[in-house]
Order: sequence, then C-alpha cells, then structure tokens
Amino acid sequence: MKKIIAVITLAFLVSISCSKDSTENDSNGVVKANNKKALGTSAHDLLSEDKFDTLLIELVYVEGFEPSASAITNLVSFLNNRLYKSGGILVEKRAIPSPGNETYTIAQIIAIEEANRTHYNEDGQIAVWAFFADAKSSTDTNTAVVLGTAYRNTSFVIYQNTVQKLSNSPFKPSRTVLETTVINHEFGHILGLTNIGTPLQSDHEDAEHKRHCNVTSCLMYWESESGNVLGGVVPQLDAQCIADLRANGGK
Repeated sequence: MKKIIAVITLAFLVSISCSKDSTENDSNGVVKANNKKALGTSAHDLLSEDKFDTLLIELVYVEGFEPSASAITNLVSFLNNRLYKSGGILVEKRAIPSPGNETYTIAQIIAIEEANRTHYNEDGQIAVWAFFADAKSSTDTNTAVVLGTAYRNTSFVIYQNTVQKLSNSPFKPSRTVLETTVINHEFGHILGLTNIGTPLQSDHEDAEHKRHCNVTSCLMYWESESGNVLGGVVPQLDAQCIADLRANGGK
C-alpha cells in the first residue's frame, strides 16, 4: 500500500498585486492592497497591537465543507496565547456555493478571494481571509497531498475536502485534530514562522524544508500534520518558535 504524505505548503507571491492594487480603495477609503502583500509581511502587525488591537478572521467555506466548531475554537485559543489583541479575536463565518472545480490552483484560490472577500484592514482592526475548499490542490500526487497553503500576508486556504478524506476513520487522526493542526500551522506561516517575516532568534529553520522548524515535535515542522506524526494530539509550537514570535511583538 502506498504511503500518502499530507503536506502543508506556503507560497510566496511577491508580485501578486498589479499597479491597480496599489491604489485600489473601497467606498470607505480602505486600501485593499494592504492585504495583498507577500507572506509574512504582516507578522508584527498581527502579533502586536502597535497598529491593530483587534483581529477579524473572515472564514469562508464551500457549502458542505465547514470546519468543525472545535477546530475554530482551538484556533482562537492558539492565537490568544500568542497575539496581543486587547480588542479581541473575532471569527465571521459564511458559506458560498461551489465554484465547481475538480482541483484548485493558487491562481484560482486568489480569484475566489478577490470575488468574495469583504474585510480588509481598517480602523485598528486587521483582517485575515481563510478559505475552506471543496476540492484538492492541483499539485497533489499519488503519494503526497497538500492540506493547506498560506499564500499572502493575510490569506490562506485549507483543502477541506482532502482533510475530510484523511480523517475520522481507522488508522487516521480525528477530524478535529487534523483540522486544528493544519489551520494552526497555516496561521503560523502568516505569523512569520519559520523565518518568513519573523526573524529567527536561534538556528532552527529546517535546512531541507525551508520556512519550517527543524524540531520534529513542533507545530511548524514540515510533516507535523501527517497522520503518521500526529499520534492523536495537536502539535504545539516549540520554545524556539515562541521565542521568535515574542521577539517580533507577540506573547
């Protein structure tokens, strides 16, 4: 039997925003381009409350692919432990119809965000977009699948269809454990881990899997979300990753 490795990926989209984006405002003067920057560039703003004392997570899912309430509760708890947000961490959920894709490229994920995202940074509130897809990543193979991708400074996607297939059955992790691990891991990338906008305080970046921690038990280890590694519990950030976040304005 083939061993399928589930992987979390991250994408650097340095040139996502075209010249139009740099001046693209909504009717209230919100600069949408501030949420279309390279991954990791908003790490300090998310961790600290120098500019933003509230975080709003706009969680959009395809109908039938909503993440569990427990996984979302776990995400908020994870963030409360690491972020200074005295105004609170809010989650706004809503469903959208299926776009009808059999697979998703990052370009298609971005198009869905452009068409459906309603919240951007404004008035002391920083906004993050999280999309839960109803189909797999276009980069999946017979032996490796992608569970999630952080691709902008305040944007990530979870391939919920794949997460569901790899959980809640014999020899596979529970749905809540796998969801929580993947979501927290992707948010960790948005917070600048590992070495993506949150500077290293010690040498713990995995040389073979860049932008990941080399501590096998850490949430930010490249294989941390694999069913073979979870052992029924959600991995936590190791001391070195926490030190990085604290040095960049977090708890």
